[in-house]
Amino acid sequence: MGSLFRSETMCLAQLFLQSGTAYECLSALGEKGLVQFRDLNQNVSSFQRKFVGEVKRCEELERILVYLVQEINRADIPLPEGEASPPAPPLKQVLEMQEQLQKLEVELREVTKNKEKLRKNLLELIEYTHMLRVTKTFVKRNVEFEPTYEEFPSLESDSLLDYSCMQRLGAKLGFVSGLINQGKVEAFEKMLWRVCKGYTIVSYAELDESLEDPETGEVIKWYVFLISFWGEQIGHKVKKICDCYHCHVYPYPNTAEERREIQEGLNTRIQDLYTVLHKTEDYLRQVLCKAAESVYSRVIQVKKMKAIYHMLNMCSFDVTNKCLIAEVWCPEADLQDLRRALEEGSF
Repeated sequence: MGSLFRSETMCLAQLFLQSGTAYECLSALGEKGLVQFRDLNQNVSSFQRKFVGEVKRCEELERILVYLVQEINRADIPLPEGEASPPAPPLKQVLEMQEQLQKLEVELREVTKNKEKLRKNLLELIEYTHMLRVTKTFVKRNVEFEPTYEEFPSLESDSLLDYSCMQRLGAKLGFVSGLINQGKVEAFEKMLWRVCKGYTIVSYAELDESLEDPETGEVIKWYVFLISFWGEQIGHKVKKICDCYHCHVYPYPNTAEERREIQEGLNTRIQDLYTVLHKTEDYLRQVLCKAAESVYSRVIQVKKMKAIYHMLNMCSFDVTNKCLIAEVWCPEADLQDLRRALEEGSF
């Protein structure tokens, strides 16, 4: 009864492998699963071993494959399982596989970058249309002001703003409009009042729908604001405050005609961006579907290739550096299978 729990009779075997066929021999041994290698380079660090460069190349291929799998999963593309356990790729195919994966990664990153750029531009244009729609109710100006700006020293010290006086002095009326996060409205308004000393008029309106942030992709509530100010100095301060609060600032039209032209141009550009974005997404999906056909097998092949080089790093070289010496534990009953596996790998 006790014999059921005893292992096979083991023997310690020494293998002599030619440098040119060592990879294929270990690949054949790995498929059989007959032996356990002993590390003959225990006193050598992992960075000083013979095949450390090949191991790093396998790690680079693993990184590319992880990126491909992430993109495939993000696109909700099923991963078809190919061959259950494909063998390690032959050495003559490794460079070809590496070039294909690197080329595919570069293409995917470029297409993904273009897609994100198009999507960001589209969201910004949508925000601009909402801003024009809402601010139309804030201020209605029939006359476009084009006077020159003059400095007047008392502007910064006065606590009250006399618009009619400033208009007579020739100060230019300016506008800053855009969108701000709902949670920053109160602090934004206080900062404008303290820095600009009341020389601004701020109008707010909450958007009816939540919009996606072009920078973060988060869907949040936005407020549309319109800031009216006199003079370039106040305008510079207002723009700096908008930058500090990460406002999305867009040009404000001076006339109703300009507003209508901008709106028509935005509608055309939005439609064009939708078309280009859909085509880009379709092309990206085609590339990912093609990559998904072989990524499962490639992952297994790269793992096996990396394991082979790890085993080769456990071998020692003879004095001529043309032969690798390995020591393995093997069941005595499998010695013939071990010899056949080595013969298969040598041819």
